[in-house]
Amino acid sequence: MTIAGLNHIDGRWVPAASGAVFERRNPADESDLVGVFPDSDAVDVRNAVDALDKAAPEWAGTAPERRAAILEAAADHLTAQASSLVDELIREEGKTRTEATMEVSRTPMNLRFYAGEATRATGATFPAPAPTTVYTVREPIGIVGAITPWNFPLNIPSRKLGPALAAGNTVLFKPSEITPLMGQRLVEALLAGGLPAGAIALVQGGGAAGAAVVEDQRVAAVTFTGSTAVGRSIHRCVGPERRVQLEMGGKNPVVVLADADLDAAAALIVKGAFGLSGQACTGTSRVVAVDEIHDALLGKVVARTEALTVGIGAGAAMGPLASSSQLAKFLEYVKIGVDEGADLICGGTRCEEESLRNGFFVRPTVFANTSPGMRLLSDEVFGPVLAFQRAASFDEALTLANDVAFGLSASVVTKNLSAAHRFVAGSRTGLVKVNQPTTGMAMNAPFGGYKQSSTQTFKEQAGPTLMQFYQSEKTVYLSPDA
Repeated sequence: MTIAGLNHIDGRWVPAASGAVFERRNPADESDLVGVFPDSDAVDVRNAVDALDKAAPEWAGTAPERRAAILEAAADHLTAQASSLVDELIREEGKTRTEATMEVSRTPMNLRFYAGEATRATGATFPAPAPTTVYTVREPIGIVGAITPWNFPLNIPSRKLGPALAAGNTVLFKPSEITPLMGQRLVEALLAGGLPAGAIALVQGGGAAGAAVVEDQRVAAVTFTGSTAVGRSIHRCVGPERRVQLEMGGKNPVVVLADADLDAAAALIVKGAFGLSGQACTGTSRVVAVDEIHDALLGKVVARTEALTVGIGAGAAMGPLASSSQLAKFLEYVKIGVDEGADLICGGTRCEEESLRNGFFVRPTVFANTSPGMRLLSDEVFGPVLAFQRAASFDEALTLANDVAFGLSASVVTKNLSAAHRFVAGSRTGLVKVNQPTTGMAMNAPFGGYKQSSTQTFKEQAGPTLMQFYQSEKTVYLSPDA
């Protein structure tokens, strides 16, 4: 079935003002048209902001308990629709059934978590000379613009829309043009949960729509997850008067020391590198192995990589890349790696099986004998490409792990607790894992990177400062009389 998608503006489901549309096709089979969606522009965004501006006072004045109940009801709706959402997510994005099931089950949990935050927006009191009372109150910041990626099209938006709505803000939501259907489904769930129709706007489309969201000065805060290049352009546009939260790229290493269990190391490396077809910001793209175990570890990783089943359905370990541009980028970086002199050990090609030829399926890829300065080690490929590096010692391994412009996630594999603590202390990343994949984060812990991976201004997902991005803080000085 082909979906006829729409924008949601001023409480109504509408096409783009221009009438322009774009198609989304199944990345596993280009002949399968998933849906046709509005290709919005600045006019649609302006109309959406006009409506959100009008609706803002009513939603901000809604009791926190009511906001919490709406998020809980939206979570219930998503849970009830889980089976169909899994099928649609597989078809639209290309996830394996295991990956899609995990995301669909995680998203309602997120909304329930943020529902609790609606009732915890507390202020503080401060010592002051009598009879003055000094205290703070937290208020909704206004309109929040949420621009989200395609690789987790339910989970990541729920981590932005959930806290924004819990805090009493109206939300302008621009999902990726690669996964417009999942964006629409999330808004439908919120409305089904009782969210006032004017409190949220959904604007579909590409870069023009996203730029318009950022450029409208009435959008008080912009939260974005995506590439570093786009994140930097958003940061320049927002300026000092408004608020911005950016989660961007990664080039994440696993450091394997001589005492490591190599079978366990190989398993977590392959999981981190090729889960979601390598299309995760926290995905493993580099392995730094000390000399003593480098060759043995490489052999184990290659064996596990070559055993992965690429395809469609419940038995697949790796699905297609999400788009033709992702495929082109993958092939480009395979060529770059070969041209730079790295050894292509396995993979690096499209899948030629008859059942896979109509989709963007590729073989998971491992390179070895890489050296500092290679683009394979510095650029975010965002695909199933893994590069091995050698290190003579722990200190060199740590240096190589940090020797990139990004600083999102890093992992060390060791049985030595002292070495693990040294790695945690020395890693220049916002997320550090010990004997775990670089992927997979707790929903109740802060998320964010260092360097070009994040602004570091506001952490997202959870933690004690989660809601501060979505609230303004006002300090009050109260005296009983003049």
